[in-house]
Amino acid sequence: MKYDVLIIGAGLGGLVCGHILSRAGLRVKVLEQGAQIGGCIQSYRRGTHDYDTGFHYVGGLGEGQSLHHVFSQLGLLSLPWQRMDTDFEHIRIGGRDFHLSQGFDCFVRDLSAEFPKEKEGICRYADLLRDTVGQQFSLLRPQGEAASPFDLFERNAWAYLNETFHDPLLIDVLSGASLKMELRKETLPLFTFCHGNGNYIESSWRLKAGGGQIAQTLAEGIRRQGGEVTCRTAVEELVERDGKIALVRCADGEAYEATTVISSIHPAQTCALVKNSQRMKTAYRHRMARLENTFGMLTVSLLLKPETLPYFNHNRYVYRRPNVWDICRPGEPVGGLMISARVPEDGSRYVCQVDLLTPIAWEECARWAETSVGHRGEDYVAWKNRKADECIALAEEAVPGLRDITERRYISTPLTYRDYTLTPQGTAYGLRKDAGDALSTLLSVRTPVPNLLLTGQNLMLHGVCGVTMTALFTCAEILGKPWMWRYVGGEEKLK
Repeated sequence: MKYDVLIIGAGLGGLVCGHILSRAGLRVKVLEQGAQIGGCIQSYRRGTHDYDTGFHYVGGLGEGQSLHHVFSQLGLLSLPWQRMDTDFEHIRIGGRDFHLSQGFDCFVRDLSAEFPKEKEGICRYADLLRDTVGQQFSLLRPQGEAASPFDLFERNAWAYLNETFHDPLLIDVLSGASLKMELRKETLPLFTFCHGNGNYIESSWRLKAGGGQIAQTLAEGIRRQGGEVTCRTAVEELVERDGKIALVRCADGEAYEATTVISSIHPAQTCALVKNSQRMKTAYRHRMARLENTFGMLTVSLLLKPETLPYFNHNRYVYRRPNVWDICRPGEPVGGLMISARVPEDGSRYVCQVDLLTPIAWEECARWAETSVGHRGEDYVAWKNRKADECIALAEEAVPGLRDITERRYISTPLTYRDYTLTPQGTAYGLRKDAGDALSTLLSVRTPVPNLLLTGQNLMLHGVCGVTMTALFTCAEILGKPWMWRYVGGEEKLK
């Protein structure tokens, strides 16, 4: 059977592309290797409770904000979103507590009250965040010159912070809610840092009943618009003929033809599917294979005893010591973590589930990489439990007595992410971007094969907003910029 577009991978990027393209009237099929759609935003069930894999909150959903119009188009605004507190990020560093606030004016006001000598720099930084958020979709403009964020990709975030601020504690506070990205002094681009914070300062939202609803809503929209989404279908080969992908062959023996193929999986994995190619030269394949992955995440999901902890509508971060850019040290105790409370689904004022998240380098769990689930031995279980104990002990600085009110816990490591979301090395944020080598580490949606496109967190930006934005650029290659500019409400934004 022939399709207009065949999409490999039903993570967020693949599903957003599928929704947009099927809405445009194209015949779309999404193939997912795993048993469940969603990738890093999928939920999993233990007992009678659902737990989130990688989704915990999202920014910019308010009226007129960066994701509002796009989420409306995708049918996602109807989900049960709950806006978080004004002081939505509580950060504890070395025993001191600080808050970051939603709304750029509130952000400047509250932070300047804590660091009055740094007010000028805080104002300039807030303006930069506002500008970064404002130009996210500008490259979709069909006419005229669009503001390009590329210069911010070539600037180093750590260097910018040290040039702008004099107090190292303020730098820690500004970076303290950034466990949603890889804080790496040598490489992190300023655009990644600003994008990963600016949308949340616009406004921040949790989703009652979990992130899996995002994937399910998108898939339902694809099917309603005439598209198809199929699980347990592993693509085995992309067959090239006359310089284009002519056939998508699957492990179950099925084969599909498509005018265009979009790959939402890792670029190196995509290259491996094109086994014999005149277009995809060795140099391109080597480049994709050489790119480094960001670190993974260890998550401790806690089921709490009933009515023991009042719900808190903000995130809490705890750092063992200053310098939050240096907490991911292989072999050392957990240096910092995020505490996220799940919105009570029964309307109770008590929280039932809490997630603790901390970055983990692949090197820490690589020795078990060749073993399969359930066969990693007692030393792996002991390592997981030791890390979980460290997380709970550190979290008790912000939530005293947490261990005593915990009824059950589930531990996910980068190996877990790799096995269940099929992300290489369990990377939490895709391929590492390098401000010193932006041309090599920022990837185009295009490949050397003209009808093979890429999408997903590995290309430009990660996270819900970043992956959604990347999917728009992928779709623009098929539908054209004028169509996509209307889709994102571009003309409205210019008024």
